[in-house]
Amino acid sequence: MQSLSMQVRPGLGNRTGRVDSDRWRRRRRSGDHPERCKTVSVVASSSSSSSEREETKDRSNSSLSRSQTYTLLKQQLAVAAKSEDYKEAARIRDSLRLFEDEEPVLRLRRLMKQAIKEEKFEDAARHRDELRVVAPHSLLKCSSDATTLGIRVQVRSVYIEGRSQPSKGQYFFAYRIRITNNSDRPAQLLRRHWIVTNANGNSENIWGVGVIGEQPVILPGTGFEYSSACPLTTPNGRMEGDFEMKHIDRVDSPTFNVAIAPFCLSILGDEDDMI
Repeated sequence: MQSLSMQVRPGLGNRTGRVDSDRWRRRRRSGDHPERCKTVSVVASSSSSSSEREETKDRSNSSLSRSQTYTLLKQQLAVAAKSEDYKEAARIRDSLRLFEDEEPVLRLRRLMKQAIKEEKFEDAARHRDELRVVAPHSLLKCSSDATTLGIRVQVRSVYIEGRSQPSKGQYFFAYRIRITNNSDRPAQLLRRHWIVTNANGNSENIWGVGVIGEQPVILPGTGFEYSSACPLTTPNGRMEGDFEMKHIDRVDSPTFNVAIAPFCLSILGDEDDMI
C-alpha cells in the first residue's frame, strides 16, 4: 500500500498530526509475495485483447461518471431545497429517481427499504439476496460504531474522486476514526490491525504500531481522533479490524483488543444519502 498523507484536524484532547500511511506491514491470505502477484498481473494483462482492455476502461470511466453525476444531483437538490425553490427541487428529485432506477445497487437498496417499510419481508429478502450478488459489501453502511470494554470506536468513510483513477483501477477512500474512552480506566493504543476486502473478495491483513505515528494514551472521559486513507482496486469493498490496547493504571495489566466494526468503502456512498 502506498504512502498516503493528509492533514488531520485537531482531535479530542488537543491532538494534531499528519497521516503518513501508517507504514502498514502487509500479509496476504494467499501467501503470495507482492512482487510475484504483480508479475502475474502484468502477464495476464498482456495476453488480453485490446477490445477487452477498452471494454474494461469504458466500465471504469462509467463508474466514475455515475458517481460524479449522483453526487452532483444530490448537491443540487440540497441547494434547491435550502433556497426554497421547490419546483426545481422536485425536478432534481425526479432525475435522482430515474438515475437510481438505472443503477442496480441504488435501485435494489431503495426497493428493499420500501419493502421493509411496507412489511413485505419476502420481497425485502429477495432484494437483499440480489444485492449480495450484485455488490457483496453494499449492505454495509459507510460508517460503523462499536464499543469494547468501554472503549468506543466510530468510523466514517468517504470516496475521494480527485485522487482516484478508475481507468487504472485505482479508487481512493478516506476515513475518519474517533476513539472515546467511556470507561473509568486510562488506556493506551499500542497496535492496529486491519482487514481490507475488495469487491472481488480478495482480502488483505495489515498490522502496524500505533496510529499516525502515535501510541496515544486516552484518559477516561476523553478521546482521540484521526484521519487516514485506503486505496482500493474496485469501486467498493469493506474494512474492519481491531486496536490492541492496554490499561496503564496498573503494573502488568494485560492487553486487550478493541473491535473496529465492519464498514463499507463505496463510490456511491451510503444508502442513507438516497432520496
